[in-house]
Amino acid sequence: MKKVPHTVRNVSIMLVLLCLAFLISLLFQQVFDVEEHITMLFVFAVFLTSLLTEGYVYGMIAAVVSVLAVNYAFTFPYFAFNFNVPVNFVSAIIMIVIAALTSMLTTKVKQHQAIQAETERERMRANLLRAVSHDLRTPLTTIYGSAATLLEKKGSLTEQQQERMLEGIKEDSEWLVRMVENLLSITRLDSGKVKIIKTPTVLDELIDSVLLKFNKRYPRQTILLDIPDEIVIIPMDALLIEQVIINILENAVQHAVGMTSLWLRVFVIGGKAIFEIQDDGCGMDPYRLKSIFTGGYNGNEPPADGQKRNSGIGLSVCATIIKAHGGDISAENRKEGGAIFRFTLDREEAMSE
Repeated sequence: MKKVPHTVRNVSIMLVLLCLAFLISLLFQQVFDVEEHITMLFVFAVFLTSLLTEGYVYGMIAAVVSVLAVNYAFTFPYFAFNFNVPVNFVSAIIMIVIAALTSMLTTKVKQHQAIQAETERERMRANLLRAVSHDLRTPLTTIYGSAATLLEKKGSLTEQQQERMLEGIKEDSEWLVRMVENLLSITRLDSGKVKIIKTPTVLDELIDSVLLKFNKRYPRQTILLDIPDEIVIIPMDALLIEQVIINILENAVQHAVGMTSLWLRVFVIGGKAIFEIQDDGCGMDPYRLKSIFTGGYNGNEPPADGQKRNSGIGLSVCATIIKAHGGDISAENRKEGGAIFRFTLDREEAMSE
């Protein structure tokens, strides 16, 4: 869905509000023969214009147009400009002052929100750096130690021990590659260098691709699937959404201690497609739930299952990708035990085609 340019949006808001004020004023004048509240209607339209548009320009234009409209169409003598009447002059000053004050306040609020958003982004970057330093250091140390042992003590190791070490090096290397892919995705999307290009994607094809890739990594892990029987088409960047689902499934495999079942469920409500990944493992620390999608990591706190890998990077990527799609993502503990991750994607673009 293409974004409406700011200028078009601002002009549209201003015109709609002014037209509504004009039409309601005509109704008051012609049907109810009431003119006392007409000025207040235009004052309210100026206020809303200043509140909903960006900058000072549109509010001031709305104020000037409102002054002219009230003076010309709703003040005696009708259909003639007359600024000699004190009431008209006072109304003009009030509208201009309201437009200026409202625009100034809304501009300051938006600037404050922008500063807060940038502060939050900086905090997320700092959290990501901490998580990266931890997640890179441990597997690299393991790879280095195993490689050094193989080189220095090859003759004293059994073939089974060598194979086990090589398998560990392979697993850690594959995980590092996936983490680098995740980091590339999150930095590109966060910097705005990559724009999401949505294409209509058949849900069954997406899930088949996810299962194929996931089963290659975790052939022993069964996924219980629950998706609609009918054909569901969702506009998305399929590769990125695959990455989201695989990251969440992988997080469950690595961190859900005691897990016996893993579910992937998709259902449709109105114009939304809702994806749920659930497990029946140990659940998540409520404290970690608050920052689970921000890359937050406490260096003194080990991963939930005592393993060497932290889930912060992968889940941060998930949040970034879903937000770039205009969707929502959340995580919570299940009452029955385990955790549930949920994200939504909009189907409206596909439905309108």
